[in-house]
Amino acid sequence: MAHGIRLLVWGEYACFTRPEMKVERVSYEVMTPSAARGILEAIYWKPAIRWVVIRIGVLNPIVFDSIRRNEVGETVSKDKVVQALKHKKPLELVANDVRVRQQRTSLVLRNVAYVIEARFELTERAGPDDSFGKHLDCFNRRARTGKCFHRPYLGCREFPAHFELLEGTMPVSKLWDHPSRDLGVMLYDIDFSDDMTPLFYHPRIEGGVIEVARYWKESRQ
Repeated sequence: MAHGIRLLVWGEYACFTRPEMKVERVSYEVMTPSAARGILEAIYWKPAIRWVVIRIGVLNPIVFDSIRRNEVGETVSKDKVVQALKHKKPLELVANDVRVRQQRTSLVLRNVAYVIEARFELTERAGPDDSFGKHLDCFNRRARTGKCFHRPYLGCREFPAHFELLEGTMPVSKLWDHPSRDLGVMLYDIDFSDDMTPLFYHPRIEGGVIEVARYWKESRQ
């Protein structure tokens, strides 16, 4: 596809957290477009380009698993940061302290695999040397060799994502002959230019594929 890519991503666990869940983490049934964009940006990001997710292929059956994890219930305060910098002391938050540790149950996805199909647009920060071909070649080269700015993850950082550039035949989804599935209202992305406003859309899985761009356009009409 012109100026576009297909990327296979997979992992043992994933958690694309529903924002309406305040205490326990509960994952959406599938990857969100914002999570897909985050994976692409982990591999290749420049101020001159903006990734746009076109569709997401869901390769494996949707299976939930309940796990219990220890989480830290506090953040380092601004005063502690200032004091650490002023006195050149180490900044730390002791996770083993029972006063800050919390045990929470998470409903996560198990054995996930997706195909992200996306393209990129040039932004207002693109210069005369920026071109679609240049950035496409850079992404493909990095994805082929497994390079990334930081390890991509599947919703949460503790769930790392493996990835592989698809340059040939698309893998067949195990859901291709399943009935269409309504996913309800899902997070589409975060508008960082508008005070981090969440954006939502209403997608469906049809033949193992979510037509992200189409459903996003329909949601805005």
